[in-house]
Amino acid sequence: MSIGPLMVDVAGTELTSVDRELLNHPLVGGIILFTRNYRDPDQLTALIKNIHALRIPPLLVAVDQEGGRVQRFRDGFTLLPPARLFGQLHDQDANMSCRLAESSSWLMAAELRAVGVDISFAPVLDLDHGVSSVIGDRAFHHAAEVVGELGRAWVLGMRRAGMAATAKHFPGHGAVRGDSHHLLPVDGRSLEDIRHHDLKPYERLIRLELAAVMMAHVVYPVVNAQPASLSQRWVESELRRRLGFEGVVFCDDLSMRGAAGAGDYVKRALAALDAGCDMLPVCNSRSGVISIIQAMGGYKNPMSQWRLSRLRSRKEISWKELHSSREWREARAALERHYAGSDFKLEI
Repeated sequence: MSIGPLMVDVAGTELTSVDRELLNHPLVGGIILFTRNYRDPDQLTALIKNIHALRIPPLLVAVDQEGGRVQRFRDGFTLLPPARLFGQLHDQDANMSCRLAESSSWLMAAELRAVGVDISFAPVLDLDHGVSSVIGDRAFHHAAEVVGELGRAWVLGMRRAGMAATAKHFPGHGAVRGDSHHLLPVDGRSLEDIRHHDLKPYERLIRLELAAVMMAHVVYPVVNAQPASLSQRWVESELRRRLGFEGVVFCDDLSMRGAAGAGDYVKRALAALDAGCDMLPVCNSRSGVISIIQAMGGYKNPMSQWRLSRLRSRKEISWKELHSSREWREARAALERHYAGSDFKLEI
């Protein structure tokens, strides 16, 4: 069975018969998990094992596990600091901050791999322009060069753990006040300004063979009238052709208000696919997923399927083996040393 373009969610900590029927549909290629799907590491491992066993090739299992405010699995997992703390350390000691970012991203990805998760939607490459509450401390820094350095370290740490990285939110969500979960933000800057600042970290990571990018539900009217997530101008012209990106393009969640201007769920999905996105998360709307499936019939994109197949994680390791490893202990100790005196408290 092929890997379809839809990434969907489920309601609980176990799969229902209705969930299984949906996840076996050929238009579904992935599942995104949330806090509601998590009780403890053993339960999560069993859930993901059941998801992977449904199909060949297995569905991609994803989660938002950035650290700070955006960490879906907490009790039993290492709590990670928000990205801003790595940027603050960079202002004091650039080399140390990059080493800590790499070991922390390895820690994040290794723990997820130990329970079977394929991808975490990280790192955030948005610049902290000082106006966005939804981005805020999720951004490493306000300077593009620093974000590029820490983003590179984050990608390398995830890669060392056997997990592909997904940089977000292209071309940049940090210069708008609005939250695209609730409205469509508008960024009135010029293309030259965006290229000179927000796109610099992407240029650096794409040279590092970045595996995936997630688009922003933000409109940049000087460049294009559509949100970047639904825009060929941004996906095909800027990201793929000008920057030379060859990896997977994720749309941001089509349930967000930032995508609603395109119309109903079917119109949003068709617009995202037409723009060049490979996979479309549709969260917290089972009816929206069903409507897309009913409308799209036997849709297939062999190039997208090939790109998505490359996101499969590597390096299987058990939860017990990970926790007994020297690298896991050292990564946690490094976080404790640097953040023992801050408001952030490391827990497990």
